[in-house]
Amino acid sequence: MSNGVLHAPPVSRDRIISKFPKCYLPEACLQFKDQFHIQVKNACHERQTRNVGFCKNVFDRDYKATIGVDFEIERFEVAGIPYNLQIWDTAGQEKFKCIASAYYRGAEVVIITFDLADIQTLEHTKQWLEDALKENEQGLSTIFLVGSKKDLLSQAEYERTEADAIKMATEMQAEYWAVSSKTGENVREFFFRVAALAFEASLLKELERSDFPSAKIGEGSTIQMDKATAEFSGSRISSTAGCC
Repeated sequence: MSNGVLHAPPVSRDRIISKFPKCYLPEACLQFKDQFHIQVKNACHERQTRNVGFCKNVFDRDYKATIGVDFEIERFEVAGIPYNLQIWDTAGQEKFKCIASAYYRGAEVVIITFDLADIQTLEHTKQWLEDALKENEQGLSTIFLVGSKKDLLSQAEYERTEADAIKMATEMQAEYWAVSSKTGENVREFFFRVAALAFEASLLKELERSDFPSAKIGEGSTIQMDKATAEFSGSRISSTAGCC
């Protein structure tokens, strides 16, 4: 720390987001923009990028289901600004419900996951989302519906499941993605999309609140508009799953 500015480690080159990430499917997209909001672009314009994996970048065939809550921090650089995602992975089983609910509070992004190879898990997503929204003010969280294990389905099977998933995402007012942890399909693209949307929402919120030439992102982190160096920031997201 120097002169009150906390300097975070460099961001890995494969976590640098310079363009707004595209959606997965136009049929289930929250927004079709291809550029950051003009206020966000202006706020980041003076910053210098640090050209300096997902979280562990490894597929574990013997991965055990989450017990209670798991936690990771992933660092990005968005539009030239270092940015952190605090990822809280909560178990979907009923016995962990009372524990997990405490970690939904204040989530800027809610990710509800289901097993594409088990269509019954899609029906459970309604309850998981309802539980998460009880702990957050309506409309303040960006919602994603994510189908995992895409590699287990044939193209014909996936197309049938996709139609049901898009219908569910529409009811949830969520953006739908399909991914495969095993093959890595859409995993990087999905988290880039999450990071970009969370970053933009956080910065816009703080810019609207502030009359000063600085914008605070997350708790205790600030982009100083009159300095070339920005402090690192954090955005909390909650991932709710019961099958994957």
